[in-house]
Amino acid sequence: MKKAIFTLAIGDNPMYKAALESFKIYADKVGADLIISDQLHYKINIENPLYSASPAWPEKLFTAEILKKYDRVLYLDADILVTPHARDIFDEYQDLDTVYMFDEGQHLDRNLPISQISAALGEVDGWNKVNGQLSYYNFGMFLISKPCKLFELATLDGMQKVCNHVKFYDQTYVNYIIQKHKISNQCVDPEFNRMEFLGQEGYKKADFIHYAGRGYRIKCPSREIRYVDDYCQLYSDNVSTEEKRQMKLDAWNLFTKNLAKKSYIPQIILNLIGKSTIGRKWL
Repeated sequence: MKKAIFTLAIGDNPMYKAALESFKIYADKVGADLIISDQLHYKINIENPLYSASPAWPEKLFTAEILKKYDRVLYLDADILVTPHARDIFDEYQDLDTVYMFDEGQHLDRNLPISQISAALGEVDGWNKVNGQLSYYNFGMFLISKPCKLFELATLDGMQKVCNHVKFYDQTYVNYIIQKHKISNQCVDPEFNRMEFLGQEGYKKADFIHYAGRGYRIKCPSREIRYVDDYCQLYSDNVSTEEKRQMKLDAWNLFTKNLAKKSYIPQIILNLIGKSTIGRKWL
């Protein structure tokens, strides 16, 4: 059975280098090929959106093309860190008709995007509930197999209809398709998509750490710095001292670059001030 791990990494965010290294190690471990999209295959027209909306989000639809060559595909956002001790998710979840994702609707109120897409595309009869809460999967990680029809039914045209006025448009749209067409679905162990809202204690013990949102900052200036620092700790035997120094420096420079845009203070000054204060802990 041919397996693939698929991700999207466009740009030079220092997280991506660390993420791809962890994905490569995991792919070798579970006998999968790593497929990286570094350019977009789909064009979507985002115009005056009500919510944050990226033109890159439809790229996950490329899973349909990958499934023409592979039996099973694991998709991972590039802000996920696969830990060295991660279990083989392909072995853990083996039903080929089922799409496996993490149901964040059991922890966060997602009634707004569900109501928005229902108004746009029509109400779904019997949207699944778990413990009284509407099911709503996080789209940052999913495991799917060839027999599952999700990416035959989810289309770019469908996303185009909702991208400018539905919150988390790609994620909400895929949840809608799952519910409308009654696609077999199952929630994975949270440790396969461990996000900060589940708590910070013990998060490094997870299989897949997802640095979405604030991303476990824990008194850290940015999620990129936190991600790289965690990567260097978890993969300390795989990364040289010089590589660790450079990765941390790249993450720090991205932080001060973004801060300079917001504060209008030159980046060189922010670096001088920061490295002598909070930067001592992270560089």
